[in-house]
Amino acid sequence: MGKIIAIANQKGGVGKTTSAINLAASLAVLECKTLLVDADPQANSTSGLGLNPKDISQGIYECMVDGVNPKDAIVKNDLKFLDVLPSHIDLVGAEVEMVSIERREEKMRDALGKVKDEYDFIIIDCSPSLGLITINALTAADSVIIPVQCEYFALEGLGKLLNTIKIIQTRLNPRLEIEGILLTLYDSRTSLGNQVVEEVRTHFSKMTFKTIIPRNVKLSESPSFGLPVIVHDAESKGAISYLNLAHEVLDKNGMSK
Repeated sequence: MGKIIAIANQKGGVGKTTSAINLAASLAVLECKTLLVDADPQANSTSGLGLNPKDISQGIYECMVDGVNPKDAIVKNDLKFLDVLPSHIDLVGAEVEMVSIERREEKMRDALGKVKDEYDFIIIDCSPSLGLITINALTAADSVIIPVQCEYFALEGLGKLLNTIKIIQTRLNPRLEIEGILLTLYDSRTSLGNQVVEEVRTHFSKMTFKTIIPRNVKLSESPSFGLPVIVHDAESKGAISYLNLAHEVLDKNGMSK
């Protein structure tokens, strides 16, 4: 039975897609069968793994709105243990189309339920909003990773997201847990970066991953090659950090490798 982990934060630019792509790829390198679900209409996870969103005829949108079986939309990746359920721009319209549908918050859970048993992990890259698609992702998920950038205003919006998670736990998905808060875009040379790390660890000590994701050139440029950083440059700081994060996730779930 696969574990579904949503990567969510309504703030943009916090390293959400970077984390989704690279955590999924790192789990795959560790031979965990992993599915990356691109639930962001910008389709950055799709293009970041070398797929052209314009060429996608079936993706998560069709699975949620038209009832397409995810097995017919999943695309294989060059990494043996990694599959992708892609996205395209039509996902923007899904929020509007789903407003009048019954059980509209549960469409992603229904779709992923058809393939959950075939994977060790399903990682969902959420859009930077708390709209209906993100609520679908959190309703489908077993847990959520919250990326927080090591910059000014880092904790702004975190309270709102934690509140949304509580509402979803109460009304839609009582089993939803917080997998962890992930510190991203860390620059050890700045006092601000170190201050944010300290602040987050003080307020959310038990929730925060030990692994911190640094600002890293290889990490920034790998999407332009359509590759996860572990394939682009396995020895870069970014690749090593996401591999460490994957090990932490496995340890937390009693699946150490």
